[in-house]
Amino acid sequence: MIDKTELTVRQQRELDYHKTYADENREKLNEPFNFDVIEDSPRRWWNQYWAMYTYLLGKNLKGKNVLVVGCGFGEDALILAKAGANVKAFDLSPESIDIARINAANENLNIEFKQMVAEKLDYEDNTFDIVVARDILHHVEIPLAYSEILRVSRSGAFICINEVYSHSVTHKIRYSDFVDKWLYPKMAEFIYRGRNPYITEDEEKLTEKEVNVLTESMGEVEIKKYFNAIVTRIIPEKFVVLSQADRMFLKIISPIAHLFGSRVLIGGVISK
Repeated sequence: MIDKTELTVRQQRELDYHKTYADENREKLNEPFNFDVIEDSPRRWWNQYWAMYTYLLGKNLKGKNVLVVGCGFGEDALILAKAGANVKAFDLSPESIDIARINAANENLNIEFKQMVAEKLDYEDNTFDIVVARDILHHVEIPLAYSEILRVSRSGAFICINEVYSHSVTHKIRYSDFVDKWLYPKMAEFIYRGRNPYITEDEEKLTEKEVNVLTESMGEVEIKKYFNAIVTRIIPEKFVVLSQADRMFLKIISPIAHLFGSRVLIGGVISK
């Protein structure tokens, strides 16, 4: 358990938001868990989530000590455990951890879940062979959290980061008066179709500056790809052909893809 008196204002707001979010999504416990991303099925090469697991499956996960940072309802923890890894996972939200434990129990998977803040981990130094951080760094203080991730990782460990992203120039355009007050509400209505987007008050997308800091800590960058120039910005992910065209566009312009992408996938080797 964490001491709430030690939480920052940002952490407390994140805690409150995710309590409500967990309550609203608890019915998902009744849904069968989907392991298709690690099963023998056609790879969705245009999708950052599938690309992440294509990378991770190439690391021979069986028997590896894996940390899932900010595990939420446990999706990545369950998938990695199913693939044979020894998984430990944590999250700030006790409600999310509760759902994750139930999900793991339903699938007969042995995963150690803990509640803690990303900026202060209670794992020992040099513990993990692989670290997976998906959709979490934009919710935390990156310098502190990443320092802790490096501390608990072994030298030569693999790290995989999958995050929402916006180049600093694109970010300025996004929050210009025209886009923020007029264009974005219309696009959000089309993309989310009345559903509330999963966006917290304090989250901040990674920019090229954070990406550079993260990659500089890696002895070897094995993968750095950008996804979704228009997908999730203008059109929903469900339009497969457009999503494929979007990915091909970013692949063709790969030297400048960082200017247009709205997600970044990074994988590499931690060097100490």
